[in-house]
Amino acid sequence: MSTSGSSRPADIYTHGHHSSVLRSHSARTAQNSAGYLVPHLHAGDRVLDVGCGPGSITLDFAELVAPGKVIGLEQSQTAVAAAREAAAAAESKASFVVGDVYALEFADSSFDVVHAHQVLQHLSDPSAALREMSRVCRPGGIVAVRDADYSAMSWYPASVGLSEWMDLYQRVARANAAEPDGGRHLLAWAHAAGLHDITPSASVWCYATAEDRTEWGQTWAVRVTQSEFARQALAAGFAIQADLDRLAAAWRDWAADPDGWFTISHGELICTVPSA
Repeated sequence: MSTSGSSRPADIYTHGHHSSVLRSHSARTAQNSAGYLVPHLHAGDRVLDVGCGPGSITLDFAELVAPGKVIGLEQSQTAVAAAREAAAAAESKASFVVGDVYALEFADSSFDVVHAHQVLQHLSDPSAALREMSRVCRPGGIVAVRDADYSAMSWYPASVGLSEWMDLYQRVARANAAEPDGGRHLLAWAHAAGLHDITPSASVWCYATAEDRTEWGQTWAVRVTQSEFARQALAAGFAIQADLDRLAAAWRDWAADPDGWFTISHGELICTVPSA
């Protein structure tokens, strides 16, 4: 088995794997989170889903490429356990493993498609991750990535609390050597990784129905006070508990507003892996 070298120090994941985070991530599907990739998937494909979280997108991939082989990879045993539980409930043939994106334990050219959703923005060296993802993808195969751009997020009505939340999130993420505006950096990261046959695109998530506002706002109200993000903000001295409680209230106020609107912009890339 060929590898790209020793793994780097573990990056700090800003969100962590609190139950509120896993619940939010479980709402992701191939259609709402990887629609740009779906037309490129074919029956029999071998797919690696890097940073798969609780596995909801991975399970969709398994259905789309059946009888192909689909593996979800995560650094967190907690997330892998949740994904395996979901796979068992769905009677899915997708499998899940704990692993390191900087040193994937797969041979060169093992997969037809290597995918990562909302992963690169959390890494201190996203181009290194892309090179490793390319290594395990066959020549002519696809490396597909999608990441949000936090500074491009927009909401209505104006909210001092949500603006403070954005500022705090940026501070915490950057203290972790991450890039919260990752969506706009994807093309540069891919070029630095040696990928040049690239189709870029962008898409959005929109939370504007009563149901979507309630789920998004209430989930973030919990995340901002109880998740790893909250712990990191407190530990770094960027906030005190009263600050986090105030931000949680702002999220609940936004969720309760019938005029509330929240949009998240994402960058996306389809990268065709070159021949050696």
